[in-house]
Amino acid sequence: MDLKKYGFTEIDNTIFDKTKTAYKIYAELLDNTCQEQFCNVLAEPYVTYGALMPDAHAGYTMPIGGVCSTKDMIVPQFVGFDIGCGMCAYKTDYTKEQVESKADFIYEQIVERIPLGFKTHKNHQSLSIDLPKTEFAEHVLNTIGLKQVGTLGGGNHFIEVGYGADEKAWIVIHSGSRGFGHKIASHYIKKAYELKNPNEGKLEALVADFKERNRVFKEKNPEGFEKALKKFTTKQEMMLLKRANIDNIKEILPLDVNSKLGKEYIKDQNFALAFALENRKRMIATIHNIMNEAFGGSFEFKDEDEKRFINRNHNHAEFDEKLGEWIHRKGATHAQKGMRGVIPGNMRDGSFVVIGKGNAESLSSSSHGAGRVMSRKKARERVSLEDFETSMQGIRGTVDENTLDESPFAYKDIFEVMELQSDLVEVEEHIRVLINVKDSVKSRY
Repeated sequence: MDLKKYGFTEIDNTIFDKTKTAYKIYAELLDNTCQEQFCNVLAEPYVTYGALMPDAHAGYTMPIGGVCSTKDMIVPQFVGFDIGCGMCAYKTDYTKEQVESKADFIYEQIVERIPLGFKTHKNHQSLSIDLPKTEFAEHVLNTIGLKQVGTLGGGNHFIEVGYGADEKAWIVIHSGSRGFGHKIASHYIKKAYELKNPNEGKLEALVADFKERNRVFKEKNPEGFEKALKKFTTKQEMMLLKRANIDNIKEILPLDVNSKLGKEYIKDQNFALAFALENRKRMIATIHNIMNEAFGGSFEFKDEDEKRFINRNHNHAEFDEKLGEWIHRKGATHAQKGMRGVIPGNMRDGSFVVIGKGNAESLSSSSHGAGRVMSRKKARERVSLEDFETSMQGIRGTVDENTLDESPFAYKDIFEVMELQSDLVEVEEHIRVLINVKDSVKSRY
């Protein structure tokens, strides 16, 4: 694929070298914004190493497909808004031939039973995650999170049913922590911004005014006053943060891992990672039940079967005990030696089950997909529906004018991307697509 016609350019190593931070780039060409963002990441004093995967492209402050290690700091922006977004794949007992015979039924039942895009379940879903979380995360969970467990989301998130070399059917899911994770990420980015750019003492002034107006209350009921003060302070703080437009926050905002805020982010991030995994598993269980109904089977989805079930997320920060540093992966798949992962291509070309090689130069990481070559706007302008439909022949998929931005033409050639990371992963299985489900709602734009 000629990436230059999409605005990708030769890599200018001189700008990265000026940062004095070691790095490795696995892409052949990069867009200019991606290069600028990577340079900014490497220039941060706490960043000790950086790498760009072959699918790298511009993101929010840090490139998607970017990996870096940090000392004593964790950066919510380097994880991204969809905390825990990742891939799950499950090998079923059914076959390619069976799925092909019931493809329409399976597709239609998935669309009917699993909320897509901005849709959620009408009622709260059960959820049991034995991990701590802050009061803020608890609030978000109980207001929107519990209705989003077992829902897909939009954009590049997808549900696929495909087949491997032995023609056994696989269920493949790409989804994350939904609005729950997005609110967690936004909250801590805004808090980090406020920490670095105090709101000109507005909160302090509001609190001082509250105390002045409630002096008699404090004298008569000190305990009640303190409760009221805490409630007032929290409400005003949330209102001030809400007014901060996150789209206007361009600076990189780290959190000290030993600070109260840093510890709270780590706690809530870990909970969101578990939430995202449970979200994917719920969808696999639903699809597996649909297949049982289609074929009259009674097989049970067992996520503890490591030979059948694979989970690997690509948006997280984790502490590396050996390095004594934090590894941030934003759109990059963890690929420790012997670790199984899933790397998707596009709606047409399927996904790859891979085995990590533990390459230190990539911080034991690989790409999380093919990587975009066109923005969503450009894809909708340049790709014709006719070409999209032709490219998807033989696949029961969500193919219409509202998913033009997710057509195969919007992405890099996944086969070229896999060749560029032969030092990072070994391909165990290529899962070819039979059914592909995506959100198709025009309002998502």
